[in-house]
Amino acid sequence: MYSLWNALEKAKKLRWIELSHPLTNDSPYWSGIPDGSVELGKTVYDWGNPMLDCLIQTFQFPGQFGTHMDFPGHFIKGGALSEAYGVKDMVFPLCVVDVTAQVAEDPRYAVTVEDIKAYEAQYGPIPDGAFVALYTGWSSRWPDMAALSGSAPDGSENFPGWSLEALKYIYEVRNAAANGHEALDTDAAAVAAAAGDLVCERYVLGKGKLQIEVLCNLDQVPPAGAVLVAACPNIVGATGLPVRVWAVTE
Repeated sequence: MYSLWNALEKAKKLRWIELSHPLTNDSPYWSGIPDGSVELGKTVYDWGNPMLDCLIQTFQFPGQFGTHMDFPGHFIKGGALSEAYGVKDMVFPLCVVDVTAQVAEDPRYAVTVEDIKAYEAQYGPIPDGAFVALYTGWSSRWPDMAALSGSAPDGSENFPGWSLEALKYIYEVRNAAANGHEALDTDAAAVAAAAGDLVCERYVLGKGKLQIEVLCNLDQVPPAGAVLVAACPNIVGATGLPVRVWAVTE
């Protein structure tokens, strides 16, 4: 009788794939964030209280914690923050670019324009408003912070990610809306080391685009045809927020 209800019943028969990591008090976060910044599920109102028999908890965490979305103001002074984005900005056509073979050979691998073009040759052009996710296999290292960072005995970090050229392609040649990856940072370790900065992340946020870091289960999503949905608390002034992310696909 009601078309949207009927559409929902049909949608529930599709595959819904979790793309965000579960979070606990032991989940890793960037070392620059002060110790004690995470306190999940602290009981502040317990069972047996004579005023009201119920349980209430509080949750403290950095904006950049676990699978999270970054808003431009995270890296761009005066850039847009969380309130600039509405619910329609949290749903995207999903493109998943697989570079696991390259990463197996080089853990510092940076996806290239040629990788993106090879994807398009097989699956078609990246559509307007797409979310382009980089599948590297890196999420299997969660929640080991040293493994996620690819920490080496010499103190270097070794992890895959984006190149500036690939990002310019998806945003300037194609009109993507957002990008994502499994690693803790946008920039491949080699790119960040060469630049002395997170130039790829600074570029994405400087373009007014969104990104989601520390994704998982990209191996369960088809390279093209799925839809990505991201949901986070409606907090004003946030530079980033943990997100619940999922893909819907046939």
